[in-house]
Amino acid sequence: MRTTLRTGRAAVIFAAIGALAIAGCGDNKDDDKTKPGESGGKEPAASVQLPKLNGEKVQVAAVWSGPEQENFTKVLKEFEKRTGATVTFVPAQDPIVNFLGTKIAGGAPPDVAMLPQVGAIQQAVQRKWAKPVGPEAKAQLAKNYSKGWQDLGAVDGTQYGVYYKAANKSLVWYNNAVFENAGAKEPKTWKDFLATAETISASGVTPVSVAGADGWTLTDWFENIYLSQAGPEKYDQLAQHKIKWTDASVKTALTTLGELFGKPALIAGGADGALQTEFPASVTQTFSGGDQPKGAMVFEGDFVTVNIAQTEAKIGTDAKVFPFPAVGALAPVVTGGDAAVALKDSKGAQALLTFLASPDAARISASAGGFLSPNKSLDLSAYPNNVQRDIAKALIAAGDDFRFDMSDQMPQSFGGTPGKGEWKALQDFLKNPKDVAGAQQKLESDAAKAYKS
Repeated sequence: MRTTLRTGRAAVIFAAIGALAIAGCGDNKDDDKTKPGESGGKEPAASVQLPKLNGEKVQVAAVWSGPEQENFTKVLKEFEKRTGATVTFVPAQDPIVNFLGTKIAGGAPPDVAMLPQVGAIQQAVQRKWAKPVGPEAKAQLAKNYSKGWQDLGAVDGTQYGVYYKAANKSLVWYNNAVFENAGAKEPKTWKDFLATAETISASGVTPVSVAGADGWTLTDWFENIYLSQAGPEKYDQLAQHKIKWTDASVKTALTTLGELFGKPALIAGGADGALQTEFPASVTQTFSGGDQPKGAMVFEGDFVTVNIAQTEAKIGTDAKVFPFPAVGALAPVVTGGDAAVALKDSKGAQALLTFLASPDAARISASAGGFLSPNKSLDLSAYPNNVQRDIAKALIAAGDDFRFDMSDQMPQSFGGTPGKGEWKALQDFLKNPKDVAGAQQKLESDAAKAYKS
């Protein structure tokens, strides 16, 4: 019961995302014209009609916290305003499938859950938790989404998920002052990336900030290298466990990743420090401290902008971005996303799915920053700056041609659980990057158990 992904010229097409992002990173006078929370002009009329739900209570569970939760709460407030319903945000923990299982066993499931993995959607369907998307939400999906994004939320031809949030997970953000002081340039290849890191290190600043405490960031490091080096076909095979983690292609990718992880002086705090650094801190420590931050570069998706906003750095001037460097012939781009899935047969749940599938909801989150929508009907002026606007433009232009986050396609017990499976194996690899064979054996052992179950 695995979703059939729409795949194709991903590495070629998505290379444009990085190029467009860089084009938007210069000193552009238009960057300041649209502030967060504004859409650049008169507020558009509502594009979707919602039912009146006076007195109805709706619960929404998600693993989001901090600014991400705050921004989504604005969307829920607008839903309340339009429908009269009362919406409660329920903070969830990873893995969310386990969290939801506890709620369902106790007879109190939320109406809607935001699921961050394709595998989680499939598990929710297999366990008969998920409810099919209703006709109103399906109409919004057909109108506003490419078939590829619709297919990601479907299982065996039935639509269950509405992909509200997308991510381009193949970007490296950097402290521009550090680069200028070191005379460093944006690297285009992995070899150049390592050379740039050495140049920055020689200038007196540790070059790379790694969020090793959050295993999911390490899976993204691996996936970008693997996609670029092994190619899309192998990427799909490994994602579906049609080839083993002991395959030579995995050895090559881990060896390449070890070229960075094996040099503690290039990583903020070394391996031990990285393993204690959570994702938000990995970003803020890159853009705090002026030209003497704890790290000069941080790898992760477009959503990094939420955390940059917590510093005094200005996106496009102080904080710039380049595409994940090409390791092989292809410049990689890996995408991710969060899908809304109904867990109750209620009018409130279906109405919320309908709203989240509309450009009205996407506009609110886009204007707040740190958000990328796969909704092709969203006016790009909603994004707060040219960097995010151009990344969004390239995502929509790609249509159905993309590769989705590999770990998010896998059983959650392997690809999405803190302290277990791929997350733990790659954290151990960060600690001991010379043991490539040991990492492969552990990955394969855990993967085989997860897919078997």
